Amino acid sequence: MKQRTISSAELFGTQQELIILHAGEQYRLRITSNNKLIMTK
Repeated sequence: MKQRTISSAELFGTQQELIILHAGEQYRLRITSNNKLIMTK
């Protein structure tokens, strides 16, 4: 199966943070001040 590739710019747009819903749970994905990605529950 081929993996789908999406750029962070497509995901975030002009925002620094987004919420991902997975199996009824919310996960927060954010861009840090050092331009790294962090996901928290």
